[in-house]
Amino acid sequence: MGGRPLTLATGRHPFEVSTLLAALIVGVALQLGGAVTPRSVSTAMPPTIQTVWAIGLIVAGAVGLIGLAWPRTALLAGLALELAGVAVLGAAATMYSIALYAVSGAQAIAAGGFVSAVAIASWWRWVQIILDLRRLGRAADVGETMDVPLLLDGDR
Repeated sequence: MGGRPLTLATGRHPFEVSTLLAALIVGVALQLGGAVTPRSVSTAMPPTIQTVWAIGLIVAGAVGLIGLAWPRTALLAGLALELAGVAVLGAAATMYSIALYAVSGAQAIAAGGFVSAVAIASWWRWVQIILDLRRLGRAADVGETMDVPLLLDGDR
């Protein structure tokens, strides 16, 4: 075997899984009328954007979870789906954070702090996946993909 092991930061972390699942459930509840749109969202966003936001939650959750569950034998496809899911989640959480602070100011510190943390974590994961995809691409360019052991951080 050739060079150093190629280690990727995998998803499937309980925080990521639970956040994507929550996004899916909340988005579906909002779209089916099982949940009331938060006041900050209905005040700060026009109706069309509210619908896009709720559908974004559904897409983020569904696509992200599919990416996490994707077979490891097709790692690039799974990472691409996870990347799309966390990007949409990051956008939706960022939109909600802005709406919370725009409408409620300092009163939004509790809810806004948690939603902002989800946005930051989503963008952070997005960067990790981009870096992992670059590492895989460089290994493929060098022709080492078959000679370099691939370690997923959950496999240690």
